[in-house]
Amino acid sequence: MTPSAENTPEAGSEQPRQDSLIDYPSLFPIKVMGLKVDGLVAAITTIAHQFDPCFDATTIELRESKGGKYLGVTITVTATSREQLDELYRTLSTHPMVKVVL
Repeated sequence: MTPSAENTPEAGSEQPRQDSLIDYPSLFPIKVMGLKVDGLVAAITTIAHQFDPCFDATTIELRESKGGKYLGVTITVTATSREQLDELYRTLSTHPMVKVVL
C-alpha cells in the first residue's frame, strides 16, 4: 500500500511544528511562588540565568501574598525551544524554596 499524495510532504516543503504554539525565540513570563524567605529571588534569578544567559534581573516582578507569608516572583526569559522551557520548569519546580511554578 502506498501513501496518499496528501499525506506525503512535497520535496522542499516544510511541515509546520505541531508540538508548540509558541514562536521561538520569544519573551516568556513564568510565575514562581514560594515562602517569603531570604534567598528566594536570588535562587530564581540564578536558575533563570542558567537557561537564559541574557536574562535581565531588572525585569523581575514581585508580589507579596495578602498575609505576607508567600512571595510571587515573575521572571521573563527568552524562550528558545520547548525543551529549554520544559527543563526550566522542571528545575524551578524541584528547587526546595519553590512551592508553585506557573
